[in-house]
Amino acid sequence: MRHKSLIILATFAMGLSACGTGGGILGRDRPDEFAVQRQAPLVVPPDFSLAPPEPGAPRPTEGTAAEQALDALFGGPAARSQVEAAALSRAGEAAPGIRSSVGDPKTQTVAKGRVTRDILAAPQGDGGSAQAVIPG
Repeated sequence: MRHKSLIILATFAMGLSACGTGGGILGRDRPDEFAVQRQAPLVVPPDFSLAPPEPGAPRPTEGTAAEQALDALFGGPAARSQVEAAALSRAGEAAPGIRSSVGDPKTQTVAKGRVTRDILAAPQGDGGSAQAVIPG
């Protein structure tokens, strides 16, 4: 019984001594994380030609997100080259209901061949079970 008491007392004494501030890892000097990098001073921009908006005036917009995406993808209102302008003029205008008439039986389609049909008919998945066949 006396040995148990001594062991418990020694355990508590070691636990309390760990809470002290003497040396060790917790007592060392650490760098200040906010003083590691100098902050650049704030600078007033030199362009003072901006006028405050008029009360009640509509906000100037740069277009919707869809328009910005189309401009980024296709170049927006940039000048067309002669080749591109010629190709667009030969293509002509699309019919207004072209998307709804794609499934029409009168729509002319071009057969892309067996390879395209096989690609479209391939099962979905990550391709883990795919096999390459080299025609002989």
